[in-house]
Amino acid sequence: MVNIISPCIRNCCLNEQDVCLGCFRSIDEILQWSNATEQQKQKIINLANARKIDYRLKYENQ
Repeated sequence: MVNIISPCIRNCCLNEQDVCLGCFRSIDEILQWSNATEQQKQKIINLANARKIDYRLKYENQ
């Protein structure tokens, strides 16, 4: 069994969509993390990674 660790980097700052700009998880995903299965955690990480890429493309190339 794989033990997926939290992507939290202790740099919490929620944007207007309630997404943390440190780890790019939504507030709901953050709250669900401790009770999520490994499969759910992997899905959360995949979604967070996609948000991070979108954010960087939008804001770091201006």
